[in-house]
Parts: sequence; structure tokens; C-alpha cells
Amino acid sequence: MTSRPATLGQLRESGWQSVPVKEEVRRNAARRIAEGAPLVERVVGYEDTVLPQLENALLAGHDVIFLGERGQAKTRIIRSLVALLDEWMPVVVGSEINDDPYAPVSKHARDLVHERGDDTPIEWVHRAQRFGEKLATPDTSIADLIGEVDPIKVAEGRYLSDELTLHYGLVPRTNRGIFAINELPDLAERIQVGLLNVLEERDVQIRGYKIRLPLDVMLVASANPEDYTNRGRIITPLKDRFGAQIRTHYPLDVDTELGVIHQEAASPAGLGVIVNVPPFMAEVVATLSHLARSSPHVNQRSGVSVRLSISNFETLVANATRRALRLGEKDAVPRVSDLDALASSTAGKVEIETIDDGRDEQVVERLLKAAVLTVFKDHCPMDQFRDVITAVDETTIVHAGDDVGAADYVAVLQTLPALREPVMRLTGGNESPGVVASAVEFVLEGLHLSKRLNKEAAGTRATYRGR
Repeated sequence: MTSRPATLGQLRESGWQSVPVKEEVRRNAARRIAEGAPLVERVVGYEDTVLPQLENALLAGHDVIFLGERGQAKTRIIRSLVALLDEWMPVVVGSEINDDPYAPVSKHARDLVHERGDDTPIEWVHRAQRFGEKLATPDTSIADLIGEVDPIKVAEGRYLSDELTLHYGLVPRTNRGIFAINELPDLAERIQVGLLNVLEERDVQIRGYKIRLPLDVMLVASANPEDYTNRGRIITPLKDRFGAQIRTHYPLDVDTELGVIHQEAASPAGLGVIVNVPPFMAEVVATLSHLARSSPHVNQRSGVSVRLSISNFETLVANATRRALRLGEKDAVPRVSDLDALASSTAGKVEIETIDDGRDEQVVERLLKAAVLTVFKDHCPMDQFRDVITAVDETTIVHAGDDVGAADYVAVLQTLPALREPVMRLTGGNESPGVVASAVEFVLEGLHLSKRLNKEAAGTRATYRGR
């Protein structure tokens, strides 16, 4: 930074040009598009839907509002837009609102430039400091967003008519940057009115001052569609001023959901065990979320967030890790019996449509069974189990549960040789005891749900036997 211009005169000599923030974003977005680089990072599943609309909005220089249920990466997309700003930007030293050295708007910056001329000192602001964000709440005030008289500055001896007595709000402090409002409908309508000038005339007016601050701000907002029409509303003049309204969505297929899970989920580390999640178990977690999003027993207005998949995956791994630690096993491999632990991570993330008390657990249990059966049918054609079903009679009993070690499941393959080939197909030839145990239990549960085996369950323990 020491090599950058330090005064207004040096800035002019360097040839640096000032451009509006939307032009800056447009230029950098266009470069990424031309290079084939992603417009935003770590967002999965929007390549053919949301991102093309976002590219159009940025190239058009529009303010944007994202509509979508919870857990659809709205906030992540908004925050990632900061990367489309230039890395460094010059401002007048001491400016509270990132004054452009070429066109200062605050009294402090105007007076300093008038007094010092080309000797006006400037400093360089990183793009991370050019992003402002506010979660809209009913108690948000105009003073929070726009500004207010600072009584301390008045007490210091300044007159109320002095512009220097102003305490700037979040929007002016994000001048020449991006300002985001999350959950916009929760903002009181009278406060929304205060944003009208920001979006159209590009200025703010504070209290009774005869002051207009011409701001250069890109405004981005998010809203839940249900809030958008019911719990709160965006006043019509404000909606009209947003150039683009982009609808987000949940992952359209299980593979995309899995991509989000593997990208976001945390895994226990440093516990002395090696975590290995078989693909079919991860797929059960992703399928559970997809089934919940189409279930008539789940409130679809509330939505089923991708956070459900992430939390369930982490809980599944945690339960497998806990079992491995207790049994003294080195590998923590999730099994079907670990799915019972998902009740805790699912309960707070879905709203069950039922008037009967105690049915929540039943709905979640049915969804889990449906997810296992769906994945089982996708991976295990039933005709390969004919010999297995024939070999299992009423005297054949297989125990499953948290207290059953991986070696016990491997022994089942010796008791039921016909089960070995289907299990090896499911594991891809992996003969690790933990993976084999997971596959054996998955097959047994799939056969039970397909009404080929009987199952008796008590707590975390279960037994499978012939019908």
C-alpha cells in the first residue's frame, strides 16, 4: 500500500479514474463471465437458474431483491458480491462515508479538499469494508439506516445547524459500496419509505436539515416469499424501484443436495477415529430432505432448508463416531441404526402439519423409512436377493444396533453366503469391516421395508429374521 498515491494530486497523476459502484461491479462481472469463472463462490445448483438472472441484473446495473425460502443461499450470494468490487478504493482521509476524492459529498471532505487542494491526504479502503448489512427488524429506525443528530457533538459546542453534528447511518457509511437488507418485509413500512430516495434519486435526507447527500450505493435485499405477501410486505413504490427480482430454490435433485452436504458439513477431527460415510448413507440423508419437501405432512410454506441435510449428515457422522469410540473401533462408518439419531436434528428444522400431539416423531420416522427404501430400490435390484431370501428362515436371526460391532456384521456374511455378493456390489468391493457392516445393515433394512424380512426393534437395538 505504500506505493499507492497518498494525496489527491498524486492520485490525479496516477491516472486513477472514479466510476460508480454499479459500473465497477458490471466491469468485474463481465470479466468473470468472459473468463468462464463463477460469478459467486461456493453456491451449488444455481448454474442454470439463479446465476444467469443475477448476471443479467449486474450487467444491467440493477438493484436486486432475492426471494426464496430459508436455507437457499440468499445471504451467501449477497455477501459474495463484494468480490466483484475493486480490491482497493481511495477515499478522503477521515471520511465517514467513503468520500470520493474527486467528488466529496460530506462537509468534512469538502472542507478538507477546499483547504488542502492537491495536498489532500487520501487513504485506501479494502473492498471488504465497502459492504454493509442489516437484518430488518420491526424496531429498525431511520436513524439506524440513514442517520441522526449526534447529541455528543452538539454538547461539544457545535450548532444544530452544523452538518458536522450528524451521525451517519448504515446506508451513507456504505457509500460507494454494496448495502444489503435481509428479510426486507420485516422492515416497518414507514422505514421503507426512507429507502425510496436511495433507490431512485440516489440521495438521503436527514431530519430537517437542508442537506442532500448524493450517494453511490448498490442496494441488495432478501425476502421470504411467504413474508413477502403475508407476515410483512414491501411497499409498492419500493418494489417498483428494484430493477431485478430473482427467485431462489432448493436443490432440484439429490446429487445437487449431496454436493451441498459434502461442501458444507463439518466432520469430527482429532478424536482418534477415521470417518468414512458410504455413498448410500449420504444419499439417504439427501433423499430425506427431498421427500420432506414434497410431503403433505410438512409445512411447505415454512420450507425445508438445506441446513436440514447438513445438520442431519453431521448428526449421522457424530452418532457413528460415538459408537466407534464406545466399541473401540478405529473406523466410524454410519449405518441405518444411526438414522434414529436424526430425530433431534430434524425436529427443529421442519414444521409438521398435524393437529395431533406426538405425531411429529411418527412423520419423521416414516420419512426416514421412505428415504431408506427409495435409495435401496435405486441401488439394489430385488432379483439379486432371491437366494438371500430363500436362505433366511425363521431360525435365522441377525442382531443390529449401537452395541453390535463391525466384526459381528462381517460374520453374518459367513452365516449367509448369498448375502456377500450384493453387499460387495454395494460397497464397490470395499471389504473394510465398518463399510461391510453398514452395507449389511442397509440391505437388511431394505429387505424389511420391501416386506421380505421381519424386524423387531426396541430402542437402538433390532433383530431381523425371515418371514
